[in-house]
Amino acid sequence: MKPIIFSTPMVQAILDGRKTQTRGVVKINGQPISSPEERLELTEDGLIYHSVNSMSGYYKLSYQLGDILWVRETWATVSSGIIEYKATYIEPYTGSTEIDHIGKKITWRPSIHMPREAARIFLQVKNVRVERLQDITEEDAKAEGCHERLLNDGWKNIGKLTARDDFIMLWEYLNAKHGYGWDTNPWVWVIEFERITEEEAERLEGIAC
Repeated sequence: MKPIIFSTPMVQAILDGRKTQTRGVVKINGQPISSPEERLELTEDGLIYHSVNSMSGYYKLSYQLGDILWVRETWATVSSGIIEYKATYIEPYTGSTEIDHIGKKITWRPSIHMPREAARIFLQVKNVRVERLQDITEEDAKAEGCHERLLNDGWKNIGKLTARDDFIMLWEYLNAKHGYGWDTNPWVWVIEFERITEEEAERLEGIAC
């Protein structure tokens, strides 16, 4: 069973049943692949990286068909050892500190520090592929948990964002600061998954072993 990290808005989308795909930057030797002269080929054995001057062999896939994943999300241990999850609260972008069920302030802990025992969301990988970021379709953007939204100037509607537009904004929010903005058009993993129960995850993991 492997861990996977999701931001709070994406955890909410999974819980709502709106998110069944996720994308992450492919890195070869620690670097993203974005040059149009570089190419990736996904085979049953792994990922082949083709550059201008060489073919750098196989790279192990981060996630494979059938893998069972447990989700790391922003969390906290509150009174009496109860686990709370930030995605349960309404405003994921504010970064504010909320109040727990007995009126005490919650100090949220980063998702990277969540132990397996605190996980509540489990996924099974149904498909894996690689593509350029900007190849995402409207339907895939919806599967990423994004949706159409109306724009207004405070008084009236002035246009509409497609789900793909919404995905671009989300991608920029999460990745531009790391140098992987939309305009760089890197190669990305596309992981398709479905949510399963913890009991199913344990059973499937046992079968795989």
